Amino acid sequence: MPEDWLAVSLRFALYLDLMVLFGVSLFSVYGLGTADRSSAISRLYGGVAEGSALAGIMLSIWNVVTMAESMTGATRYGQLTSHVFNMILTGTAVGAAWLVRVAALTSGLLMAIAWRRGARHQPIRLAASGAIALATLAWAGHGAMDDGLRGALHLAADIVHLLAAGMWVGALVAFVLLSSAERASTPDTVQTLSRAASGFATIGTCIVGMLIATGVVNYVLVAGTSFDALFTTPYGWLLLGKLALFVLMLALAAGNRYRLSPRLAAAIRAGDSTRAVKALHNSLRAETCLAMLILALVAWLGMLSPLPA
Repeated sequence: MPEDWLAVSLRFALYLDLMVLFGVSLFSVYGLGTADRSSAISRLYGGVAEGSALAGIMLSIWNVVTMAESMTGATRYGQLTSHVFNMILTGTAVGAAWLVRVAALTSGLLMAIAWRRGARHQPIRLAASGAIALATLAWAGHGAMDDGLRGALHLAADIVHLLAAGMWVGALVAFVLLSSAERASTPDTVQTLSRAASGFATIGTCIVGMLIATGVVNYVLVAGTSFDALFTTPYGWLLLGKLALFVLMLALAAGNRYRLSPRLAAAIRAGDSTRAVKALHNSLRAETCLAMLILALVAWLGMLSPLPA
């Protein structure tokens, strides 16, 4: 149904937007050196964070409107009343999460504006706001379907999964911007790229570990210990597609870590890094495209039941 596709599209846009906000801000903390934090690339990251925070607010407003339409069966925006929104925002867990998200994004927007204008210490604060905003999406997925201790475990696993994915997606976006031909034309930027790419190895390993561990926990809590759902339901088929794309991302990430990053470091020492930067940039772009496809599947998966129809 068109309404379903609109809901999936909004979920995808929110996932991508909030992961970029959180991940790019956090990358600015651990990926950039002290001198880089006053550079043009840092200001660019501040602009990306500013746009992401603003887009997140707008997408969240659109999301609650479509939620109200779905709950009431309204066919026009004019049919929605303040009572409907009050009921959603004050009477449901997903509404409370929405309020927290918008507050975090509003705060983040102000910090992003200050960051882009040169204020210090904003990226770490903005990353914290982005983490809160991203974590609220757990209440709109399968993580909110359980109660008690099981529900707390499910939400915790969902939140860690979201934050780990946000670190990866945000880092990819930051790396793609850093390695673009326009910005990687100066020796200082190339040095920053090489240093950040080499330093991301340990962080990337931790991210993959968190994604796998929380992914297993989430699957068990959603579908149980049986693998039947993987082969007998649309949920399972999409999840298998997600896993296949994840494996491809791992292959590209391994190539970046063990082949392209060392190649860039060697090229810098040799005094000609143009080809090495371009090769790394192209690989990072391909990895980013795979990440976006995975997020699209995740947005769709959140609308499906793992149980046979």
